[in-house]
Amino acid sequence: MAKLSYARPKLRGVTNFEAAEVRRLRTEEHLSVREIRARTGLGRNRVYELLRGVPPSERTRRPNAKDDLRAQAVSLRATGLSVPEIARRLAVSRSTAYLWVRHLPLDRDAEQERQRRQAHSKAMTEARWSAHRRTRDEAQAETHAAAGRTVGQLSDRDVLLLGAIAYWCEGTKSKPWRRDDHVEFVNSDPGLLALFLRFLELSGVDRATPTYRVSIHESADADAATEWWAEQLELPRDRFQHPNLKKHNPATARRNTGEGYRGCLVINVPRSRELYWRIEGMIAELFRSVAVRER
Repeated sequence: MAKLSYARPKLRGVTNFEAAEVRRLRTEEHLSVREIRARTGLGRNRVYELLRGVPPSERTRRPNAKDDLRAQAVSLRATGLSVPEIARRLAVSRSTAYLWVRHLPLDRDAEQERQRRQAHSKAMTEARWSAHRRTRDEAQAETHAAAGRTVGQLSDRDVLLLGAIAYWCEGTKSKPWRRDDHVEFVNSDPGLLALFLRFLELSGVDRATPTYRVSIHESADADAATEWWAEQLELPRDRFQHPNLKKHNPATARRNTGEGYRGCLVINVPRSRELYWRIEGMIAELFRSVAVRER
């Protein structure tokens, strides 16, 4: 059985004169393929074969709808944008953007390249984890709502117990080697401080009785912090003492800085020995109750 051949047939019947004439019509008269065929009587494929390697003239070029985008791509490349950035700006594929600007290599210095890679890595990470974070945040909000419903309406007894526990965690306590039976509470959380102030009110201590003092780093605005605490917790401004300024160490990488940093608020209750004893009694009974249930 004879082997089939798919080789392209050679052009036959075309003289050197015809070949030269076809090229002349293209280069000198700037005719299109259709016009050359009409002039010479040759077929379309033969004309294309004879014109191989001869670029078409500007007159015969069809206008390209993306010529404006190509010009914009070249301009953006000149500003230092990468191919993906150009493609995103012009809403074209990366392959198209590359074809338009491949003759214009980027010339970035090391710092620019580092910043570009860092920004790209951040964008990729955000895209990869955004859906996960959204799911996580929705689950967190749902859990918060469910847990909040278990609290219900707090009674005065509940607030007294919570206040005593809060003080035992964050307040100053008397030690066997240092007898100091007075109530002093220090914290930076407005919610916890509000809870303790409510505990004091239920214990018969009005907000005008304690003294208040802001403890804050010397690099912060102590006066502004004092005003903020007084307004936030509705405290009498004349009961505030001079702020306690903590020495600032520039070598320490502190994160509690900026406008949101307002230090800690110190609540000092004068003549509070009996109140301290009551807190001790509540805490001792709480611990005893827990131990009895465990047994």
